[in-house]
Formats: sequence, C-alpha cells, structure tokens
Amino acid sequence: MDYEEKTIRKNYIYKGKILTLRCDDAELPDGQPCKREIIEHSGGACVLYVEQGKILLVRQYRYAYGESIYEIPAGKLEPNEDPMYAAKRELEEEGGIQTDDLELLFIDYPTPGYTNEKIYIYRAHSGTRVQAHLDEGEFLDAEFIPEERVWEMLKNGEIRDGKTIIALQAYFLSKK
Repeated sequence: MDYEEKTIRKNYIYKGKILTLRCDDAELPDGQPCKREIIEHSGGACVLYVEQGKILLVRQYRYAYGESIYEIPAGKLEPNEDPMYAAKRELEEEGGIQTDDLELLFIDYPTPGYTNEKIYIYRAHSGTRVQAHLDEGEFLDAEFIPEERVWEMLKNGEIRDGKTIIALQAYFLSKK
C-alpha cells in the first residue's frame, strides 16, 4: 500500500526569522481529508570536536526549556547554505576552532511528526585554535571537558540535547 499523504493546500499562519508555521489541507492514503500542522525550518549543522582526550561542549541557556544545557557547537543553516560550511562556521564562532577536516556522521530528523528540520552532524578530526566570536545576542561558555567526565554526563542524563547525544554515542562506540 502507498502511505504517502498528498498536500492539497499549504496555509501559512506565521513566517518568522527562525521558522514558518503552516496548517495544511492534506489527503490521507485512503482519500480522507486531514490537516497537517508543519513547522518549516532551514535546518542546522553541528560538529563534535575532540582534542587531546577532551571534548568541546558549549553550555547555553535555552529559553524554551528555561535552563542551560550542554551541546556540541551548532547553528542554523542560512537559506541554501552548505551544511558543512555552517558546521565549520559554528565551530569557529562558538568554540574558537578552525578546521577543514570534517566528516558527516549523520543527518538527523529531530521531530518528524511536525517539522521538516534536518540537522547535519559532523565530526572534526583536527583543528587550529583561533579567537571565538559569538553572534550578536549569543551568550555561551565553551569548555573542553575530559572524555571520562563527558561519558558520565551522558550516562547520568546531564546531556539532554538530541544531536549532542547522537554525536557522543557515535564517538564512544567508535572507540570500542
């Protein structure tokens, strides 16, 4: 059976700087009409960087959760931006690391039920320290944390960000 749902009409409700919200008229595979609430997002890129047994994490306040969380350096893609370029940019801006040695690990669909966002997860295999330069209005702390401590943080739930969990699990599995 074909499970594809057909878009009848895209109904835009809100167009913002980060996302667009629509409530589409659609048709189910059996021909029945339905509504689909969709958040359009340009996507993001992130990068795991390890240097001399320490993992680069940033700690940033996330308004939606009302708390500071640990993440690997990450950011939103600009329209039509190459995800690898975005990952390099974010590693330099947030972590003060320049690299041309990136490997794509995964493309994550973080919430497939209501958004088209894709997050490109990279690993940097080498880098050079430079001055970090955060975006205007961006506030975070970048820390190099020993691998053993990061493993403990992952196991005990201190790290809750999905893209970071994926990257760290891939990294620790590759070491076995």
